[in-house]
Amino acid sequence: MLRIAFLHPDLGIGGAERAIVDAALGLQNLGHKVDIYTSHHDPDHCFEETKDGRLNVHNVVPPFPRAINGKFHILLAHLRQIHLTTYLLSPGAPKYDVFFVDQLSTCVPILRTLGHTRVVFYCHFPDKLLANGELTEDPTTTAQRNLQKGGLLKSIYRYPMDWLEEVTTRQADVILVNSNFTGRVFKYNFPSIRRTPKVVYPGINIAAYEATDDLSRDRDVAAITSERPTLISLNRFEKKKNAALAVEAFARIRGRDSNASNLRLVLGGGYDPRLEDNMLTLYSLIDLVAKTHSLTYDVVTPSSPQAVKIPPLNTTSENPAVLFLLNFTTAQRTALLTSSSTIGLLYTPANEHFGIVPVEGMICGVPVLACDSGGPVESIIDQPPEERTGWLRTPTPELWTEALGEIVQLSEHERSQMRQRAKQRARDLFGMEAMAKGIEEALKEAVAMGKVRSRFLFWLAILFVLLGLLLALVWI
Repeated sequence: MLRIAFLHPDLGIGGAERAIVDAALGLQNLGHKVDIYTSHHDPDHCFEETKDGRLNVHNVVPPFPRAINGKFHILLAHLRQIHLTTYLLSPGAPKYDVFFVDQLSTCVPILRTLGHTRVVFYCHFPDKLLANGELTEDPTTTAQRNLQKGGLLKSIYRYPMDWLEEVTTRQADVILVNSNFTGRVFKYNFPSIRRTPKVVYPGINIAAYEATDDLSRDRDVAAITSERPTLISLNRFEKKKNAALAVEAFARIRGRDSNASNLRLVLGGGYDPRLEDNMLTLYSLIDLVAKTHSLTYDVVTPSSPQAVKIPPLNTTSENPAVLFLLNFTTAQRTALLTSSSTIGLLYTPANEHFGIVPVEGMICGVPVLACDSGGPVESIIDQPPEERTGWLRTPTPELWTEALGEIVQLSEHERSQMRQRAKQRARDLFGMEAMAKGIEEALKEAVAMGKVRSRFLFWLAILFVLLGLLLALVWI
């Protein structure tokens, strides 16, 4: 049995968080002791496994805000993680055999040098590319992109951050990535890291999608249930997720195909009113639905008194064409994916690092339409038709409308055959057990390396120089 500590910056609702939760559950099922440490965990905006006792979560609230006047997000993220790391290494803190770190690598050399403990780092995607909206395999240097997108000041601000990310990631004893796509991007953008990262696909808890017996008695499920044929799109309400593509294709297929005139679209995902991008994305989608396409809509949030609420909107709640589902519960997600009325899942992000949602659709036998780039290319089989588990298309409304036409017109036999193929592929490659075993191998490999050689003075000097640069930038 290994004693494992997970470090994750914000344990909210998202694909990375879902992967971390399922990885922790999977390792527990293999007999290991797992604790999760995070700088933010809101019981009203999280996955249920992190608050119902199944996982041991330590929420260490930092003295630093997430941003200052909407700026310095990454600087403050580094400081928040250093604070979390300091807590983990304080006198009296539990001792662990190995640390599992994802998203931010700032703490890696600190954990190794001061904690004398091996570290496995799981890269969802390089942060320096996420900060610039660059999700491709383009090997153009990050400094050039900073200069092109944000000017000289952004380039100066980002340079130490990007340098820090590469240098600290390099210190990890074992490096994992979530897909071959991310692995290629990693190699392009971290040229000083000679090792080839190992691919461990995010896994999902298949049993969670099979426990549907009590869903009919859940009032949150009742609020979204309909017998109308339904298309679903599950993503955070962020502009880069491109949910507008789903709306455009949905509006076109309804107007073009008589078999689709009664279709319903459910747009579900994480929504955080603290984030301007979330708010602007939601309201722009509502305008697209109501003003551009003259479709009826409603907005639904969980019934919990603590759930996030939004100001009253001029909605049409009776049989709306489009349903906005904010911060859906696990029961609502399962009900949507397993409902006999759900005929397709639309996954709109392009160049997504992996994309857990298409796999969720596959395990539930729902036909998936996704972009022909990034992780979905590895999870979905589009051709030949007799082996198809979903559709991969360039993200244009015209091509997506054509694919939706094929999905709508599937015969029951074709749908049944595709359901069987998709479920089998998801079980074989993307089950929680497969991910847990892959991570377990990496953790054991790291532990087997033995005691960490101390480089305390070197990393202390690096830390002081870096903090001096960061404080100077803030002062400027």
